[in-house]
Amino acid sequence: METTKKPDIWLITAILGILIMGIVMVYSSSSIWSEYKFDDPWFFAKRQILFAAAGLIAMVVLSRIPYYVWHAHSKKIMIICLVFLAAVLIPGVGMVRGGARSWIGVGMFSIQPSEFMKLGLILYLSRFLSERQKKMNSFQEGFLPALALILFPFALIMLQPDLGTGVVMVGTCLVMLFTSGARISHFMWIAAAGMAGMIGLIASAPYRIKRITAFLHPWEDPLGAGFQIIQSLYAIGPGGLLGLGLGNSMQKFFYLPEPQTDFIFAVLAEELGFLGGFFILSLFFIVLWRGIRTSLLAPDLFGSLLALGIVGMVSIQVMINVSVVTGLIPVTGITLPLVSYGGSSLTLTLASLGLLLSVSRYSTR
Repeated sequence: METTKKPDIWLITAILGILIMGIVMVYSSSSIWSEYKFDDPWFFAKRQILFAAAGLIAMVVLSRIPYYVWHAHSKKIMIICLVFLAAVLIPGVGMVRGGARSWIGVGMFSIQPSEFMKLGLILYLSRFLSERQKKMNSFQEGFLPALALILFPFALIMLQPDLGTGVVMVGTCLVMLFTSGARISHFMWIAAAGMAGMIGLIASAPYRIKRITAFLHPWEDPLGAGFQIIQSLYAIGPGGLLGLGLGNSMQKFFYLPEPQTDFIFAVLAEELGFLGGFFILSLFFIVLWRGIRTSLLAPDLFGSLLALGIVGMVSIQVMINVSVVTGLIPVTGITLPLVSYGGSSLTLTLASLGLLLSVSRYSTR
């Protein structure tokens, strides 16, 4: 399989546009906090630029490697990701942040194995489903083995625990299962079991119950569980149509906790207004549009599912993050792809998009 086509220019433009806005907003949202804590207003922005550079290199390299090469290596990648995901649970190896043991320290930096797991699972599931497409309408021979493949890493992620990352991963994989030919009746049974399991997961952790009650009635505990969502809405509201101006956010002055991560969209809406928020969401829509187009025009099922999984992962994460920030769903701890501060997330997202660009080079028209 050969190609002389260039990667999708629409995708590249949208990705770079989001990335540039993200770097600007990381500096704007974190400058006060980082100057207070590290005596350097550029502390988070400089690290974000470094991660972005590494991610861009990975994106360019992966976009130039034929995507079908990864078909043969997907199982090895999946196993390596599982080893790291299990290693993070070992005391002394895994690092605890925000109540979750989700990180492994590497020198001055740290990596989040669950981020690698999302891409590793998409790669291997694409191979698995493409090889078993004719069996996917059978629950026992197709759907159940695929589901077991998804739930095993999900269980490891939940032991950390990291519900947000697990939900994004499972949601992405279910989209891939549906498009590969699984019956709707299979999903109805899974939906019932998943609902029961979700209720159990929420009830098993007091902090998750607090998040639910805070989502429903944030003003009952304005200085506790409801604090983040209240401050987020306080940021979005004054932004209006045009915003207060870049750098003029009030909520980043120690009102909104670590505004450069999960709630960076709130600061963006406060400073750039409705139009700024609409613009960056439009760029994400372009990524979704071109990603789906790439999936539809891919020359084989493996490439089609790989493209769909990557664009699905990014899109689901965007929807969850923006919904949390605007108070539509409870707080989940999900970052905004390419925008929020974060090394593992940013680098792996750009690497994943490099694979998507690689598939786009082989589109049938």
